[in-house]
Amino acid sequence: MSLKKTVLSAVQPTNLLHIGNYLGAIKNWIPYQDEYDCLFFAVDLHSITVKQDPAELHENTYRSIATYIACGIDPKKATLFVQSQVPQHLELAWVLTCQSSIGELSRMTQYKDKSQKHGDRIPTGLFVYPVLMAADILLYRTHVVPVGDDQKQHLELTRDLAERMNNAYAEQKGGPDLFVVPEPMIQKSGGARIMSLQDPTFKMSKSDPTPGGCVFLTDSDKEIEKKFKRAVTDSGTEVKAEGQSEGIQSLISIQSAFLNESYDAVLSRYIGKQYGYLKVDTANIAIEKIRPIREKTEEILKDRSYLDSILKAGALAARGRAEKMMNEVYKRVGFVRE
Repeated sequence: MSLKKTVLSAVQPTNLLHIGNYLGAIKNWIPYQDEYDCLFFAVDLHSITVKQDPAELHENTYRSIATYIACGIDPKKATLFVQSQVPQHLELAWVLTCQSSIGELSRMTQYKDKSQKHGDRIPTGLFVYPVLMAADILLYRTHVVPVGDDQKQHLELTRDLAERMNNAYAEQKGGPDLFVVPEPMIQKSGGARIMSLQDPTFKMSKSDPTPGGCVFLTDSDKEIEKKFKRAVTDSGTEVKAEGQSEGIQSLISIQSAFLNESYDAVLSRYIGKQYGYLKVDTANIAIEKIRPIREKTEEILKDRSYLDSILKAGALAARGRAEKMMNEVYKRVGFVRE
């Protein structure tokens, strides 16, 4: 049994991964591999809370795992798998659903925001999405979860459910808790929240309705250059020492995250310069960082048997750990096991 603390994180394999996924999540996973017992996976079950094209979801799931590896995730150091290949995620999600309330789920900010797009036909999956996320985390006795500001509320629900279960199903007074209550790992990188290039008041998203707002890890050098050159700034012309617009802040933050430099260090190089310099430099930095990831991803995708072998090993390891947890959960809840 590993003496390292467990860290767990995942990205939805819907459409294509973008620099927000990379800078806000995947890039930060790489150094964790030597310090923690790491589980990284593609959350395909979460993705079907809204309608997906099955063929695209299938291919993008492979692409997500290939991208993880291309970014520097080592299958020999971390457990890589696909969520739907470990059915215990759904088993635990039902148990936790029965411990949650309609009131606390309806207060989830992301649910309120996303449900507005569906009118009266709100998918039930959007409502119970945070419970499945809690199951993802608690299933592996996860100690720390890397989160951005937009996920802290979901992690708080996870902590509440863990404590609720620990209290309701204590094995004996003073005995071991059923679940580890996970702690948040707030990203220190400036890339924890990457904004749209066309509307920097909103987080970069693969579903951005504005063309050019999202930079994908599959974009060509020319596409990346074009998107950054057309990035929205403001009506000014020069970068100021104080009071930068949201658009300028976004470009500086992207550079900061790619280069692992502080926001102020990047800003100092552009004070008094025309916006064009900042846009071109940020584009060039993004191109140099994204190109090797894009090329490596395409190379890995050509060897589907290699990916299948990684996913098979990862799923086997994850299922073994998950089954031990579910045996304990079912025993405490009172279910009859074989």
